[in-house]
Amino acid sequence: MPALLSRLTAIWIAACLLFTGQVLTAPQRAAAADPGYLMTHFIGEGATGQQIYFSHSTDGLNWTDLNGGGMTLRSTVGTRGVRDPSLVRSPDGDRYWIIATDLCIGCGQSWDAAVYNGSRNLVVWESRDLVTWSQPWLLNVAGAIPDGRNAWAPEAIWDPETGDYVLYWATNATLDGVLKHRIYYARTSEFRTVTTPQLYIDRPGTQNIIDTQIVEVPSGVGDYRYVRASGDGQITIEGSNSILGTWTSLGNLSGIGLTGSQVEGPMWMKFRDRDEWSLYLDQYSTGRGYLPVLTTDPSAPAAYQLPASGSYDLGGTTKRHGSILTLTAAEDSRVLARWPDTAVSRLQSYNFQDRYVRHTGFDVRIDPNVSPAEDAQFRVRTGLVGSGTVSFESVNYPGYFLRHSGFDFQLAYNDGTAQFAADATFRQVAGLADTSWSSFQSYNYPGRYIRHYAYQLRLDSVTTATERADATFRVTG
Repeated sequence: MPALLSRLTAIWIAACLLFTGQVLTAPQRAAAADPGYLMTHFIGEGATGQQIYFSHSTDGLNWTDLNGGGMTLRSTVGTRGVRDPSLVRSPDGDRYWIIATDLCIGCGQSWDAAVYNGSRNLVVWESRDLVTWSQPWLLNVAGAIPDGRNAWAPEAIWDPETGDYVLYWATNATLDGVLKHRIYYARTSEFRTVTTPQLYIDRPGTQNIIDTQIVEVPSGVGDYRYVRASGDGQITIEGSNSILGTWTSLGNLSGIGLTGSQVEGPMWMKFRDRDEWSLYLDQYSTGRGYLPVLTTDPSAPAAYQLPASGSYDLGGTTKRHGSILTLTAAEDSRVLARWPDTAVSRLQSYNFQDRYVRHTGFDVRIDPNVSPAEDAQFRVRTGLVGSGTVSFESVNYPGYFLRHSGFDFQLAYNDGTAQFAADATFRQVAGLADTSWSSFQSYNYPGRYIRHYAYQLRLDSVTTATERADATFRVTG
């Protein structure tokens, strides 16, 4: 409701100003457009905590978990876990990427193994609209680094001087006889191939540097076009007028009590309606997730201030090392429509009431005592072909839907095609065996219904009493 009121207020302001002939200021234009902010992050350890999560804000300080706090993308490649995601928008706004660390602590991998013999790959997703994402792929960035042992905390920034991205990350490698984490970079235009990695940031002696994020600052604010914050024992601030040029150390945030022993994962956000920034810092030492630190000049460490108590709210999940994208109005609408807080449901069989629809190995059947329980949990979405229909999205494999193919069912990844949408869409009607339950009629084969046969899920014509019972389900919690 607050978000709706904010939108209505913004529209009213814009209409009034237009009617009276007033010229809108930059902050008024931003408020009238009412874009929000999208944060991508992970939430903790384990196979489900180390995945992609989205959160949304209208003011940059108070955040709401999207998708009911559930994951929005799941890695099925590499270690099958991801941390430190970065969300990248193309200069034209027609393509987006998520790049993330291929790392899953507690999922068959220890910290020691990750430091000294971890994945040399990043995990990458691509989208044209922020809501339908490709399957993930692995991008080897550290394999060409001599003695490179891992690839962590990737970021990317568009370089207008060369018309491509500077992709940078941390790798633990031996250089001049010293094994430690340094920041390396390569160039890329599509996040499928990279140039030969080069050393980007090093610190003296044995000091590691792992987390770095760069923000571009508009002219008139500070003395530098670019400012970067890094985790190198402190949260160090540096400035430069060129991404790959000379950087000047400007100080750190120890003066406000934030050192590298307390916080990591710096994440920049520019407020859309004023010249103020928030540098979010992950309070990893206490496990409390992100804390916003505010400034009107990113290049001046003395200007950073801790937020007032009660002035921010990070929502229900712990927000860990990620990135924030300021949304246009169109992007904002698409994101909120794609990941509403939809209840988690199960589909209970009418004639085998101890059994529930579940996926196993991406096949679909009905089983009792489903373990893990999430294999039988779905979000009943508005149908992929539109209103008045439903589609069933997996809870633990977001982006995967119940879909018929050859009249058999599988849990399949939405490829964004019209054929997939039709195959994964159904009309929920009164139960064929009991009208207090439900049956699900195929959208593109309206003479067929979801039913089980020998415990396997099928799309079949229904005529007999047994078939009607097989095709009847209860949507339950």
